[in-house]
Amino acid sequence: MHDTVVTRSLLAQLIGMIMLMRPKQWVKNGFVLAPLLFAGEFLNPGAASHALLAVALFCLASSTTYIINDIHDIEHDRRHPKKSKTRPLASGIVSVPAALVMLAALYAVLVWGWFLAPKVVMVIAIYMTINLAYTFVLKHQPVVDIFTIAIGFVLRVYAGAMALDVPVSDWMSVTTLCLALYLAAVKRRQELSQSGTEGRKVLQKYSVSLVDRYAEMSATGALIFYSMFVMSAKPELVITVPLVLFGLFRYWYVIEELDGGESPTDALLADWQLLLTVVLWVAACAWSLWPTQG
Repeated sequence: MHDTVVTRSLLAQLIGMIMLMRPKQWVKNGFVLAPLLFAGEFLNPGAASHALLAVALFCLASSTTYIINDIHDIEHDRRHPKKSKTRPLASGIVSVPAALVMLAALYAVLVWGWFLAPKVVMVIAIYMTINLAYTFVLKHQPVVDIFTIAIGFVLRVYAGAMALDVPVSDWMSVTTLCLALYLAAVKRRQELSQSGTEGRKVLQKYSVSLVDRYAEMSATGALIFYSMFVMSAKPELVITVPLVLFGLFRYWYVIEELDGGESPTDALLADWQLLLTVVLWVAACAWSLWPTQG
């Protein structure tokens, strides 16, 4: 009986440690693969392996930021009706010392990653530094908080470019920034509408109508800049523009009518039409950019 209790306790802690890393959020690191796709190098085994290594390193780096954030916010999360049950530290499944050990292990792997992909880890170091500033200062600054989140997505794209040693199109950078601003603004909107101003201090500085305008402007910018990128640099991708437009429309429907969107990852994984749109977009891009011989 005692052995069973110990086994269950260890299993719960193991699951808690995995949850602490928030693997579901690793979906965001798919942005690292954008240069691999748009450079048409996805059939090159060497390029693909370098890109996947960059994704793996970014997953570990993003997990370090989540752990630091959870340690910093542990008391606040314990008072939150949802986070007190879902966050491993706030719920007591994982102790702070155990989280610090996990954090040290992740940092050690990232240091090892420096010897494999120094340029990628350099971008990751910038990402982690910005996120440290976000955890302690920037997330309390209105507008700055949204842009900080968005810059993280742009850095993901740059990390993918560094992995392949290819330049990043200015159009791609601006498009990524606008799309990320849209997702961040929508996240703030849903936090306001679902939890009010109690969830985050910065929410006291926002209103639903204000972040709605932010989201509309960002979504429009993302569509315009993506279309300009396609027309000027990758005209063969014109077939993907309707998919991007549908994706923006569908995501807005999910958050407005289905009351999703506080977590863009959850919204994506929970809505089959949105997920299918992303899959079709990737497939259309790959088909249009399929490498030709000769």
